[in-house]
Amino acid sequence: MVSLKKYIEVSPSLICADLCNLEQEVNTLQKAGMRSLHVDIIDPHFSPSMPIGLSSVEQLKAKSSMDFDVHIMSTDNEFFIKKLVKIKPASIVFHYESGIHVEKMLQLIKEADIKAGIALNPATPLDVLEYVVEACDYVLLMLINPGYADGKNERMVPYALEKIHHCKEFLKCHNSKAKIIVDGRVSLESIPKLLNAGADVLVAGSKSVFRKENSYAANYQQVNEIVNNFFKGGKHDEL
Repeated sequence: MVSLKKYIEVSPSLICADLCNLEQEVNTLQKAGMRSLHVDIIDPHFSPSMPIGLSSVEQLKAKSSMDFDVHIMSTDNEFFIKKLVKIKPASIVFHYESGIHVEKMLQLIKEADIKAGIALNPATPLDVLEYVVEACDYVLLMLINPGYADGKNERMVPYALEKIHHCKEFLKCHNSKAKIIVDGRVSLESIPKLLNAGADVLVAGSKSVFRKENSYAANYQQVNEIVNNFFKGGKHDEL
């Protein structure tokens, strides 16, 4: 992942790219300066979407030097984890909501020398991480309900900033160094507030890196400027 000031990371979401020209899209993102890629693996049982398959991810990774950060949204985490560890992405995050054996899944990922994390849907409380947070490199907070991002009026849940803030405090209380990934409607306007709440990794989608009015490079530069300006003193005190 590409690091900005204060170790803030920006990871463009592959699901927002032109899915008919994935290799070209990934090359364009990389040339624009982005070093990582947020890859959603979704099955239709977990969410009403199934845009990218394992074979596509495997072929893309072989043709790109970007770090692949995989977010599994499935009712069968073990199947996808065992497939993905052979592809060797930089990280694998799976959902607690579909995790029957959460600790075992984290072990499978860590034993493959891959960074591991747990994703939480908007309404899932943080305390479910109580006994496994020490094994997490990442905690991914969904700011919208996964799989419904195609809705034109879809917005972040109203408690998104509050949950990020509480997650930051939760990690501090458990002496965890896990980074907080925020995913869902991350816009140029919301970035300062997300950073102020405690976000470490921004999953960039249609409201930031993939905005149609500018090139990916221009959009990415603007995201960098917003992040850098935030740490120069442009913080928002209200959550």
